[in-house]
Amino acid sequence: MVVDDTLLKKLEKLSYLKIDESKRDEIKEQLSEIVSFVDNLSELDTDGVDDKFAMDDRATFTREDKPSCDTHINDDILKNAPQSSDHFFVVPKIIE
Repeated sequence: MVVDDTLLKKLEKLSYLKIDESKRDEIKEQLSEIVSFVDNLSELDTDGVDDKFAMDDRATFTREDKPSCDTHINDDILKNAPQSSDHFFVVPKIIE
C-alpha cells in the first residue's frame, strides 16, 4: 500500500496533526514502509496455531491499582496542546 497525499490529508484531519510541507514526502515514505512491513505479516501461515498461544506460560504480572495524579505531568502535556482550558484539551465538536 502506498501512502499518497489524499491519505495523508485524511490522517492529518483524523489525528489533528499539521504536517509541515517540507516533511510531507518524508512522512509519506515512512508510513508506506510501515504499512509494507505490516503487510508482510499477512503472509504468515497461522493455520493450526492456538488462539491463546503465548511465548511465555507465566501469567502477566499485576499490581495494585492506586489512582494518582501528578499535575506536573499534566501541565507538561497540555502545554503542547493547540488549545486547552481548565486542565483539559479543547477540541472541535465532531459529529459524523
